[in-house]
This record gives sequence, C-alpha cells and structure tokens, in this order.
Amino acid sequence: MSDATIALTAPAEKPVRFRGGGFRTRPLGIISPIVFIVVIGFWELGSQSGLIGKLILPAPSEALQALLELIETGNLWKHLGASLQRLIVGWTAGTILGIGVGLAIALFSYVRAGAQPLVSAIFPIPKIALLPLFIIWFGIGEGSKIATILFGTFFPTVIATYGGVDNVDRTLIRMAQSFGVSWWSIVRKIIIPGAMPAILSGFRISIAIAIVLLVAAEMIGAEFGVGAYILLAGSLVATDQLIAGVAILSVFGLTVAWLIGKAESYLLRWRT
Repeated sequence: MSDATIALTAPAEKPVRFRGGGFRTRPLGIISPIVFIVVIGFWELGSQSGLIGKLILPAPSEALQALLELIETGNLWKHLGASLQRLIVGWTAGTILGIGVGLAIALFSYVRAGAQPLVSAIFPIPKIALLPLFIIWFGIGEGSKIATILFGTFFPTVIATYGGVDNVDRTLIRMAQSFGVSWWSIVRKIIIPGAMPAILSGFRISIAIAIVLLVAAEMIGAEFGVGAYILLAGSLVATDQLIAGVAILSVFGLTVAWLIGKAESYLLRWRT
C-alpha cells in the first residue's frame, strides 16, 4: 500500500485540549449578580407574603426607601464622608507600618527575636476591648477612632508580611547571592514580589477587621458615620434604616474587594 493511500485512510488527528492551566479560575461575572438577585428576590417575597416579620427583617424595598430618604436629606454623604476618612487614614497608616515592621521581622534576626513574640502576644487581643483605653489616651474625637483602626490593621499586616517573606523560595535567593546581586536588589526584585501574594491576602483580612472596628468606634461618641447611623436606627427600632446601614457596609466590602482584586491582577501579573 502506497504512502498516499495510507495518508488517505488514516483517521484524522484530534486536537488535544491544553491541560496546563495551572488551576486558573475562569471569570464568570454573571454568576455573582444572579446570586444577589435570587437572594434578594426570595427575601422580598418572604417579607411581602408575611413569612418574614417586617419588624424582625424588613423587606429590601423598605430598606431601599430608607436609603433613598437618606440620600434626599443629604445625610448619606455626611455619614459616608466621615466613615471613609477614618477608614482610609487608619487602614493606610496601619498597613504601611505593618508592612515595614513585617519586613524588618523577616529580614533581621535581632528584630525577629524581639518583635515576633510581642506581635504574637498582642494579636489575639480583641481590639474593640482596647477602645476605652484609646479614648483615654486620644480623647473621644477622631484620634481614638483612627488609632483603633490602625491598631487592628497593623497586626494582621505584620503577620501576613513576614509569613509571605518566609515562604519565598530560598533557592532563588541563594542563586541571586551566588551571582553577586546586592542585598537591596534581592529584597526589591525577589523577596517583595515573592511575598506579595501573602501581603495582598493580608490586605483582605485587615480591611475586613478595619470595617468592623470602624463601626464599633463610631458607635461611641460619633455624630456622623455609618456606625453612628446604625446605632441610632437600632435605638429607634427603625429596622429599615438599620438594614440600609448594613447595606452600605456591604458596598464598602464589595468595593474594597474589587480594588484589591485589581491590585492583585496588576501586581501579580507575573504569575500568569
């Protein structure tokens, strides 16, 4: 049988599906809105049918109406502005300090020996329990609220940073040292990029803690802020306003998660 006959009778080759995706997730943006719509739809249906008591859990439409009234009166921007200012200042300061101390613990033996046990001892303490102490130190104004957020953000950032540095592949560091690369270049080009996934994961944890502490701090002696608004709504048993305040916090969380996701896509693009 000739080669031409063999070529004609041979079965067509099937393309082999690429199997080296590295467990990368596919973007399925349509799923999240569907889940939210379904949950809110069942919630609204349960409230309108009487299965869910309106005093216990008001309908989403009632919470939306309370939110619209908050916008119309202009108080929304006062509460949002006060909360965002406290959150941004406290979280940013705590994050910068946490990264600096975390890198120092990871890179210098004397700092690790002195600071790591101290961080491990203080980190489990509920930061809300220290709020009265911060009020004594910094007063009832903005200082105590920002200090509470800073303190709560600092420790998870420290742990995420030095944990991420400790997990950097030491083979890469030894290889760079063998080629005579300077200490600073190794830190800047190998250690910090290698620790960045852990640091960004720490951001997600620290911002969630910061939002919790923000609400707790604003419930004590704050005229404006989402926490103060929620406290007032709870005191008046205005559950629709209370749910509206909780919805604002949820938007906070979603926005921050989206921003951190964008930062991960940019800073960790070398992993793709």
